[in-house]
Amino acid sequence: MAHHHGHDHHDHDHGHGHDGHDHSHDVTPALQSNLYKQIDFDKIITLNEAERRSGEGIVKKTWAQRLDEKPELESDADEQLLMSIPFTGQTKLHSLLIYSPPTPSAPKTIKLFRNRPDLDFSTASDLSPTQTLTIPQTLTGSTSDAFEIPLNRSQFNATTSVTLFFEDNWSDGEEDVTRVLYIGFKGDFTALNREPVTFLYEAAANPRDHTIIQGVQGVGRTIGQ
Repeated sequence: MAHHHGHDHHDHDHGHGHDGHDHSHDVTPALQSNLYKQIDFDKIITLNEAERRSGEGIVKKTWAQRLDEKPELESDADEQLLMSIPFTGQTKLHSLLIYSPPTPSAPKTIKLFRNRPDLDFSTASDLSPTQTLTIPQTLTGSTSDAFEIPLNRSQFNATTSVTLFFEDNWSDGEEDVTRVLYIGFKGDFTALNREPVTFLYEAAANPRDHTIIQGVQGVGRTIGQ
């Protein structure tokens, strides 16, 4: 894809003069089992985002675009964010991919909820998450890159959506804006096969429909006489 090298011009990509080597080395492993094409982008919901659809925007970034400065997700009223990310079928999540500039605005605690797209901030605060992650903060400048954080795979079988609750950031309460540049996932994907469901429905429904239609016609003739 032509845009795979779109982030090379950023100073913070690789600071040691071997961009090409690092780039070719890190893209291929990251694309293995990447669930990018299995995310239902149009149904992503982000609460407390400062700019509308910016949550969707950072998930829509490809791996090659992960360090691009825009779009950026920023929290609005306080440091918390809540993102519901649906998939187009069943997934078994292996890891979370995340990049945020290494500043106090970087997220610190993320609570993940499996198959709970209905959460708001109140319920996300009260319920026990499927897994809680502490996001590392690096202050190494030009060498910073996306993190791949392993998930408890046994807890994320048959995942059709994942909700991320960004509970706080690295400012210890002093910075009420949380910033995130990239979110992605790795795992296994199983497409939802609807053919058996359709077949079973038709097999059960056709005789019944036929009977109902006959009955209605019979009643109609009786009433009409």
